[in-house]
Amino acid sequence: MTTAPSRFESLSRAELATLLPELLLIGQMIDRSGMAWCISNFGREEMLQIAIEEWAGASPIYTKRMQRALNFEGDDVPTIFKGMQLDIGAPPQFMDFRYILHDRWHGEFYLDHCGALLDVEPMGDEYVRGMCHDIEDPTFDATAVATNPRTQIRPIHRPPRTPADREPHCAWTVIIDESYPEVSGLPPLAIIEKTHAASWELAPIDPDDEGQSDYSGALVSDFDFAAYSKSALVRLADEVCLQMQLLNLSYVLAVKTRATDESQARDICTKQLIGLAGLAAERIHKALKLPDGLDGVLRTLELHPLVNPNGYVDAEFEGGRMHVHRSVAHDDGTWIALCTPGETRPLQAIATAIDPHIDVHVTGTDTDWTLELAAGDTAHKVAPEVEVAKFSGGATFAFEERKSLPLTVV
Repeated sequence: MTTAPSRFESLSRAELATLLPELLLIGQMIDRSGMAWCISNFGREEMLQIAIEEWAGASPIYTKRMQRALNFEGDDVPTIFKGMQLDIGAPPQFMDFRYILHDRWHGEFYLDHCGALLDVEPMGDEYVRGMCHDIEDPTFDATAVATNPRTQIRPIHRPPRTPADREPHCAWTVIIDESYPEVSGLPPLAIIEKTHAASWELAPIDPDDEGQSDYSGALVSDFDFAAYSKSALVRLADEVCLQMQLLNLSYVLAVKTRATDESQARDICTKQLIGLAGLAAERIHKALKLPDGLDGVLRTLELHPLVNPNGYVDAEFEGGRMHVHRSVAHDDGTWIALCTPGETRPLQAIATAIDPHIDVHVTGTDTDWTLELAAGDTAHKVAPEVEVAKFSGGATFAFEERKSLPLTVV
């Protein structure tokens, strides 16, 4: 199989270093966009189970992929921490993980800032316990499967916060011990492992490109995207988009398991996509200072996780249009399969985020279609699904510059 050229090649090294934290944060917003519809359709308890199955089905796969891509495969605590730094479940600064290493097999982390907690706290302690207890315990163990199944990640303290302004927001120990029973993957993992996304091949990193090409060295306090080569950053951008595709596939699986029929499942998953599509477009457009108008919409769409990585999603951009062809992403049943000539709301949400006066027109079949844009007279309102996603502080979160320092054994 010939690896398709990455759409992110069109960006400069500096632009990629700006985009990567954005993509990681956008991946975190999948849940902010999707879980409200799970609560309204299935109730809070089932929403918690969906979240557990969603992350447990995807994170072991994409964690191992990232280890291989950046050459830091291992079986120890530093390997686990490196993986967390490049995980959509822990976007930098918004989920501000701080790490302490005691030795290869013992460590701690704490969150100076947990954006997910701040999103959930206004909903009450019941929702906080659901996220910080019910979801975290099995999903931390599931993620550890990718590195060492004899890992135990256990709380020192965690929310609900007592007192209410307690900082850090939570703290955890990470211990690997041969005496611990092995953790095994949850059932959804075996299903998601069989998707095309799980084994999709991406172009290797050029070790001779200017800048750092892998993460085989020491663990650092904050991953310094600017230190990496353009080749490495392009691969990272595609990997993070695959993380999102995998997490969404796991979400779809969990929703379909509970839906009364295909119509209900498609409705829930489409609403999740609409919310994420608009929010992601707004952040990508702003971060990269892309142009407004028709060109800005098309350029934003080209870099949007909806249509990436290239090849997995078969889409061509030419002549001011986007042409989508049937691809393995359709076969997997991920986001692009929800966009058709009869369902343009996710695509319109992207356009509206850039310019509310732009209309989206889609012609063709459900798996082979063309998108065209036109300036309209009437402004589109922000979709209610996007408004739901913007409930999260991730909608307006601003990244800050930080120095990346090596972490040594204490």
